[in-house]
Amino acid sequence: MPAVDIRPALPGRVSGLTPGEPARKTLACLLLGERDVCPRILTFKEDMPMMLRKLSAQLRTLATPALLALLLGLSIAPAWAADKSAKRGIAYDISSPNDLSALSSGVSWWYNWSPKPHDRLASYDYASMYGVDFIPMVWNDNVDDGQLKLYLQAHPAIRYLLVINEPNLLDQANMTPEAAARFWPRLEQIAAQTGVKLVGPAMNWGTMAGYGDPVVWLDAFYAAYRAMNQNRDPQIDYLAFHWYDYGLDGMLDRLARYGKPVWVTEFANWHGLDDGLQIDSLAKQKQQMADMVATLEGRADVFRYAWFTGRMTQDPHFSSLLSDEGRLTELGQYYLSLPYSE
Repeated sequence: MPAVDIRPALPGRVSGLTPGEPARKTLACLLLGERDVCPRILTFKEDMPMMLRKLSAQLRTLATPALLALLLGLSIAPAWAADKSAKRGIAYDISSPNDLSALSSGVSWWYNWSPKPHDRLASYDYASMYGVDFIPMVWNDNVDDGQLKLYLQAHPAIRYLLVINEPNLLDQANMTPEAAARFWPRLEQIAAQTGVKLVGPAMNWGTMAGYGDPVVWLDAFYAAYRAMNQNRDPQIDYLAFHWYDYGLDGMLDRLARYGKPVWVTEFANWHGLDDGLQIDSLAKQKQQMADMVATLEGRADVFRYAWFTGRMTQDPHFSSLLSDEGRLTELGQYYLSLPYSE
């Protein structure tokens, strides 16, 4: 269907929402997602559902027949629905609609190492409002399977479940390959009952004796699972791993042995060795971001990727995407602007 401009049909003013601003701008923001308009007239200090209810009430009395016909008959895509990478995400516990709005023009998904989004976002239809999906995570085996199933069944739009965060790190999930293999059938049952795809385990270079290398841990996990399940392979729909150094391409090549598409669920370059290659300036981090994003966008075996992170008080490697609430850092603006593959 060709694009239709609804703006001529918009009424003059909507009282009680944006005093002194034409209602056509308010509606263009809410219905079309026009970024040059929204920041000036919507600060999200008012609860968005309440704002929409007010707007709906005003429309019943102010809307023109042309506007009503267009709203009922057309599927109107907001600006964020196009011109951004479906792969690109962020690993951060987003707690503010303002932060989510700031990221939404270039980020398609986020996760927060938890099965649910932050409480402050729980009532928002963030996929429709911002064009950004939340992906839940089962961090380790300490999970209420029944509650997780209920949550996933209540949110059928969720298609993926991230599982087991850095099992070979003692201060993270801290699970041996055998422990993860014993836990995995529970995840498979959750997937069978809810339809989600399993993404993980999310590997990193670790601190567990004998399993610092993520490939060594994964090989042992596969072997343990097969031994416990009549030589059957585990259901792994996507592998996941984290990367904080040079050599991203090489790690992706190593993981190709498993024949799975990959989510890179944390990445940045935090190389800290005093060898002339350390990341000690914003310019160096921007260059590394550009190089890594180009790799991730260009490889067909990479399904999703998420920069780490949104906001850190101490940020020696200049990797924060957000500054004050609702404001991007220079690096954040750069991340959203980087080219992507179609």
